[in-house]
Amino acid sequence: MATTRTYSVPDISCDHCKSAIEGEVGTLDGVNSVSVDIDARTVTVEGEASDQAIHAAIDEAGYQVATG
Repeated sequence: MATTRTYSVPDISCDHCKSAIEGEVGTLDGVNSVSVDIDARTVTVEGEASDQAIHAAIDEAGYQVATG
């Protein structure tokens, strides 16, 4: 079953960040949609991909998910 999860990514600041993250996360198996909110500095993912895979894709794009 698909779920929607939102991740805080403090280093998001521009359209380049948005494009890089959406590009990486969007290629994952099990991701139906990904949306980056630059102002809120969040990444919202809808689908069945694991948190681990999503975190790794965000890392691959050059950004870190906030912990805690």
